[in-house]
Amino acid sequence: MVESSVSAVVLAWKEEPWLTRCIEALLASTGVAIEVVIVDNGAEGTSVQTLEKFADHPSVTMVRPGRNLGFAGGSNLGARSATGDYIALVNGDLLVEPTTLRRLVDVVDGTGGAQPEPGYGGGEHPQRLPGVGLAVASVRMADDVEIINAGANPVHLLGMSWAGGMGTKETRTAPVDTAAASGACVLTTRAHWQRLDGFDEEYFAYCEDSELSLRTWRLGLRCVYVPDAVATHRYEFSRNPFKQYLIERNRLMLVATLWGPRALAVLAPPLLAFEAVMLSVAVAQGWGGAKIRGWTWLWRNREHVRARRRLLRGEGQVPDREWMRLLRADVDKVFFPLPVGLGALNAVMRGYWAAVRRLV
Repeated sequence: MVESSVSAVVLAWKEEPWLTRCIEALLASTGVAIEVVIVDNGAEGTSVQTLEKFADHPSVTMVRPGRNLGFAGGSNLGARSATGDYIALVNGDLLVEPTTLRRLVDVVDGTGGAQPEPGYGGGEHPQRLPGVGLAVASVRMADDVEIINAGANPVHLLGMSWAGGMGTKETRTAPVDTAAASGACVLTTRAHWQRLDGFDEEYFAYCEDSELSLRTWRLGLRCVYVPDAVATHRYEFSRNPFKQYLIERNRLMLVATLWGPRALAVLAPPLLAFEAVMLSVAVAQGWGGAKIRGWTWLWRNREHVRARRRLLRGEGQVPDREWMRLLRADVDKVFFPLPVGLGALNAVMRGYWAAVRRLV
């Protein structure tokens, strides 16, 4: 039997202690013909030594843009250099198990037991869900591989997304639908990647995987989380003004380009209220300037936002009322330490969305 060819794109940025192990784990994948595409996105220290080590490996392709293109741009460049029938994005601080890529290929091919769940796509409109567009691995904590780092990631009505199930023990064994597939370890076909033209490089980093996932759903394909396709993550949580700037800026770009006019109209009150809340949180935490800078960027790049909106709104094949059923109306306090009263805010948002969603 001819093995499926998979190109795994890995970005090398700054100092990454696990990069060598990451590449070795990918090369040890079973059941697939593996190509590792390494993008030198600004490697430093031991990462430079790793690039030199694998420079002449027959299953490794090295791409050197000469600057940091961000996660979005680096992934796009790596995918353009790939030769496999499937493209996987794998973070440089992840170790895939030998069978992980094969398992993701099977799910995308429809042979991996991924059945639509009740709700969106759960048999109500099977003709609109011919298959799986994105399959995402179960990313586990390095110090305890039974604990989830990122799984079936939610997307909120106001554009936020977070690591689903983080800190909990994984008990599922069968694939399940997910609103968003984390870019940390995700696989798709080359055809689907090219159909979407990869990521919008203006995102640079954060939220680009949410956009790719929601676009996949809007085209009538599913995003599926595969709990038994395991990748171990050297997880280090960090917050800094630049990261917060990108997350907030990109959240607003996601909403501005993907949400339909009716959705924007009915969600305008909570969107505006949330902006006020986030500004107060940003000021209190010392990154208020970064929050304002995000608004400034969106205004200065409004032509790109408009063009992107025209493109995305024109490609959708599933009505907003259907795909937006994937979205959450409440937020997880673990990831969004908002002021006291988050529980009440969640209840209000759930009630509001229940009242207005039929208008979308």
